[in-house]
Amino acid sequence: MGCCSGRCTLAFICGMQLISILERQIFDFLGYQWAPILTNFIHIITVILGLFGTVQFRPRYVTGYAVWLVLWVTWNVFIICFYLEVGDLSKDTDLIMTFNISMHRSWWMENGPGCRVTPVTPPPSWAPEDHRYISIAGCVLEYQYVEVAHSSLQIILALAGFIYACYVVKLISEEEDSFDFIGGFDSYGYQGPQKTSHLQLQPMYMSK
Repeated sequence: MGCCSGRCTLAFICGMQLISILERQIFDFLGYQWAPILTNFIHIITVILGLFGTVQFRPRYVTGYAVWLVLWVTWNVFIICFYLEVGDLSKDTDLIMTFNISMHRSWWMENGPGCRVTPVTPPPSWAPEDHRYISIAGCVLEYQYVEVAHSSLQIILALAGFIYACYVVKLISEEEDSFDFIGGFDSYGYQGPQKTSHLQLQPMYMSK
């Protein structure tokens, strides 16, 4: 019963992770955030493998899923520090999020709740010709806080997933040990009746 409830809870957490990361992946695609896109893709594959291991009693898959969650939490902590500009980090750096391929920012920068985008004309002389120069005002929630909220949700789900993954691996291992213990009696188990010879020995007499 404990294994079933633990597996069901972990499967539910994996489902929530898939839903939340797919939503995040869509907005990262819209914002051309290439580093998060690649990391999100790895996370999606790993969560699917973890879900498969949970359903099919594959502890190695669940263990790999748990190990990845440690890296996933680390990545999301970095994202939070990046958008909050902790230390020398700057959210305006192109290299980290877009690999310096483009000057795009988070999709929420222009499309956040209450944001009003106003084109600036004429654009400044330093602005690239293939990019527009805009002014953003009136945002109810700044885009960096939206990104921080996304990462915080991922951290919460990852911590819950890690705890239940360890719990499920422990339960599956215990069940496998109990099956091995029961199966150990098979080699000393019941043996069928052996055939007995019906040949009757008759006494022999030797005459001189």
